[in-house]
Amino acid sequence: MGIEAWLTLAMLCVILALLSALYLQCRKCWRLLTHWQDTPFGGKTRPGRHAEENRELKSALRAHKAHVAQLQRKVELLQALVPAA
Repeated sequence: MGIEAWLTLAMLCVILALLSALYLQCRKCWRLLTHWQDTPFGGKTRPGRHAEENRELKSALRAHKAHVAQLQRKVELLQALVPAA
């Protein structure tokens, strides 16, 4: 075999090594992306988390509205006790 054949074989080995390295990087990125979707900030669990947060916020809003209504009743009672000027 001549020197050209050895150089060609060496270049093919270098290309194969580069392609293998790229494949490993792509596989690593793919694993990170699929893991990201399973995290709380990813796409799969986000609707459930928002639903839970919405329930908590609605509960807090109901409690706040009930408190405001109670305060309004107290104001009405106090206004009824104070003689009109």
